[in-house]
Amino acid sequence: AQKDELVRAHAYAIPHVVLHPGSHTGAGDDFGIARIAEALNRIHDETPECADTATCLEIMAGQGNVLGRNLEQLRAIIDQVEDKRRVGVCLDTCHAYATGYDIRTAEGYAGFMAEVERWLGLDAVKVWHFNDSKGALGSNLDRHVHIGEGEIGAEGFGHILNDARWDGTAMLLETPKEDTLEEDAMNLARLCALVEDGARIPPGLRSQQGE
Repeated sequence: AQKDELVRAHAYAIPHVVLHPGSHTGAGDDFGIARIAEALNRIHDETPECADTATCLEIMAGQGNVLGRNLEQLRAIIDQVEDKRRVGVCLDTCHAYATGYDIRTAEGYAGFMAEVERWLGLDAVKVWHFNDSKGALGSNLDRHVHIGEGEIGAEGFGHILNDARWDGTAMLLETPKEDTLEEDAMNLARLCALVEDGARIPPGLRSQQGE
């Protein structure tokens, strides 16, 4: 399935495909990590024409036997991938918080960024997934809620949005969805209102600031 996704993304000139690392199903972290890296190496060997589309490993909330529960595990997977140009990382705010990284305060966010730099390097982060967390810090609960309505709170997202190091980095909503786009518009407005320099908001979203 990942190979098919990579080929499709390449056909549409999409630079990144986000991948959940999956579960080791009881076989142990080391086995699972090696198996993921082996699969990626095989896919890369079979798709040299797709080298400009990278797989971004997503940090997970840490439930059960799921892999990618911390930055160290993402690093361990990447270390075993032969062509490191073809892998990156997706930071999901709910998952990061649920697995123990506190981004609610400026100090907590700075600490998280220091850990990202230590284990991965900031340039490895190609995508952010934005969602608030229903679960408490370190709860391992993977339950997304609307921006500002969960345990992270709006301030936590402001730290990311006002960090110029992420200018140009893809940021995607993964909040609860209904049949209409009203909730997406609401969450976008909440995020735009947190950006201190309005000039940094994409032109198509500037009308959302302050709503």
